[in-house]
Amino acid sequence: MDIGSSPEEMRFREECREWLHANVPAEKRPLDAADAIDFDKAWQRRLFDAGWAGINWPTDYGGRGLSIVQQVIWLEEYAKAHAPWIGANFVGINHGGPTLILNASEEQKAYHLPRILKGEAIWCQGFSEPGAGSDLAGIKTRGRIEGDELVVNGSKIWTSFAHVADWQELVLRTEEGSLRHKGLSWVICDIHAPGITVRPIRKMSGLTEFAEVFYDDVRIPLANVVGGLGNGWKVAMSTLSFERGTGFIADQVKQSQEIEELIAKARANGMIKDDRIADQLAQMRAEVAAVRAMTYRNISEVVRTGQPGPEASVIRLFTSELGQRLERMAVLLMGEDIIDFAYGSDDAVGDYLRGFAATIAGGTAQIQRDIIGERLLGLPKSR
Repeated sequence: MDIGSSPEEMRFREECREWLHANVPAEKRPLDAADAIDFDKAWQRRLFDAGWAGINWPTDYGGRGLSIVQQVIWLEEYAKAHAPWIGANFVGINHGGPTLILNASEEQKAYHLPRILKGEAIWCQGFSEPGAGSDLAGIKTRGRIEGDELVVNGSKIWTSFAHVADWQELVLRTEEGSLRHKGLSWVICDIHAPGITVRPIRKMSGLTEFAEVFYDDVRIPLANVVGGLGNGWKVAMSTLSFERGTGFIADQVKQSQEIEELIAKARANGMIKDDRIADQLAQMRAEVAAVRAMTYRNISEVVRTGQPGPEASVIRLFTSELGQRLERMAVLLMGEDIIDFAYGSDDAVGDYLRGFAATIAGGTAQIQRDIIGERLLGLPKSR
């Protein structure tokens, strides 16, 4: 696929650049989720008011109704402009909203999608559980049907932004006795509902970005089920495809910038003369180009089918592991400056520490390899 080469796309790219040049905040986004929530909401509202939120979302729900290619152009220019990470809006914008567009009822779309785009509603993801981790089919949190409600009991863990969220994309077991991927439902959960306890988890970086969530007889209207009772596995697969595919385009653009900055830094401090470092930098530059090519291929698939396929797991795995290699190299190139390290004073060290989560969040590296083996290569199931 040739991204951004038509006259219309070139004009759109220039429009993106001009707006970003004039509007990217000068102040840095706070690192901790609780400290950053006002910043995240204000920046998302600014994007919405200017027409830059939901570029390929339907116009009926506040988007611009443009193409996925124009969405990619926007994300590329966004990263090049060093615009701030959308932070707490990540789940709603990158996979919660797209999942609703693909699977939800008109009433669900009309209520939630505009609020996500405006930054008025923060979403979190309720997939991972203690004892199940990234094994979505191992979910034990249950929803018992009583009248027109689900009564939910169980717990989730590693829930990013749960302590600042308003809504949750919650996957739970709604058929008694069901096993693995059968009998699951994808539900819109009000995170402020009675019976929900959110306990933030502090990471080794000192920051609090995710949490444990406990459900004690939480009542959720059946009207909040997306895609129908028992169809949660199918809906969740679309969520994960968005999360693992188009949701990380900005990260890949950032990686393109990072490798060039690392090469420039190695030249400046003389470490490029070390053949091992030069070889590693060259290898990573080639890998960055490879993952961009895979992403463009995946976008072609989205244009054809309307959603990413299991190939998104290749991109997710490759991007996360490449990111960790880039972050290790950035710390290595700090040389003796690492001795004076104080967290928060150097982005390289903070990125290195945060990078350990990259091959766990959104499905571990092993889960991605299982998907690649089973669904793309046709290998036997690992379990």
